[in-house]
Amino acid sequence: MIVDGRILREDFVPSEVVHRHDEVNLLSETLEPLVSGGRPDPSFLFGPTGVGKTCIARYTLGQLREQVPEVRVAYVNCWQEYTRFRVLYGVLEAIDRAIDVHRTTPKDELFRRLAGCDEQPIVVILDEVDQLEETAALYDLHRLPHVSLVLIANREEELFASLDDRVRSRLRAGTRVRFDRYGTDELVAILRERTIKALEPDVVTDAQLRRIADAASGDARVAIGVLRSAARRAERDRRAAITDEVLEAAIPNARTEIRRKTVEGLIEHQRVLYDVIAETGEIEPGALYEEYERRVDAPKSNRTLRNYLTKMVHYDLVVAVGERGGRTYRLVDGGECE
Repeated sequence: MIVDGRILREDFVPSEVVHRHDEVNLLSETLEPLVSGGRPDPSFLFGPTGVGKTCIARYTLGQLREQVPEVRVAYVNCWQEYTRFRVLYGVLEAIDRAIDVHRTTPKDELFRRLAGCDEQPIVVILDEVDQLEETAALYDLHRLPHVSLVLIANREEELFASLDDRVRSRLRAGTRVRFDRYGTDELVAILRERTIKALEPDVVTDAQLRRIADAASGDARVAIGVLRSAARRAERDRRAAITDEVLEAAIPNARTEIRRKTVEGLIEHQRVLYDVIAETGEIEPGALYEEYERRVDAPKSNRTLRNYLTKMVHYDLVVAVGERGGRTYRLVDGGECE
């Protein structure tokens, strides 16, 4: 049933995008100076989870490299690479210049090495950039005339609130590309394109694709995850097509799988917060921070913890209940993950 499983991966970048043409055009226009040897302003891609920000960034840079092959692209996910060292190392690694770099290598040495890689332009995509704990990495990259920035985050206000004045003032002038939730018809079109290339003919109906799109509530990650889960289940059961029964079982399974992977990707301090919320059922911030500080050796600041919790809300792991004065946190229903 599954002809090409790669196409059902959420990180797959298609050769042609369905919808998002306005966003592609705006990002392409922003990066246009690279075609003539110039340096574009920073680009910001803002929007909720599952709306195609990362896919569009990678797709657009792929299109650019067809025009200008000498442009190098470095993708760094700041959820995992959240320090200055890790960001600089991630960029060097992406352009094959991280040889002989060790954990003890001074950060200034990494910067000097990157500064010396100026024979070709570099576009750095920083995904989940609002997770950076050391925003000096942004200052480093912006200082280098051969480095251009594409920054991906959920909300502009939260990102700029986390930046120091030195970085904020340099990035204010960048181009904003905003992404809204997909509509049902848009998700159906995306799923149809993936189905044509990933599955055997006639194994899923248009009505079933619409059912998946309705269940995904505008989140392409969820929609593709449901399709992938249903196809795998049908294939495992040796069915000739995806049945409605298989599809209905796949919907909660896909959400659980996405949540499990997201929880596995939490860094240590985020996971401690998540575990405390899971154990207590519902907890107010003061008690949550107190228990968190009891469990870790070097606790983060309250500001950083608020940032962690906001990100977990964006990723449908945690629900914030009530206003700031009486707010509590609990897991999303069905969110307990081992």
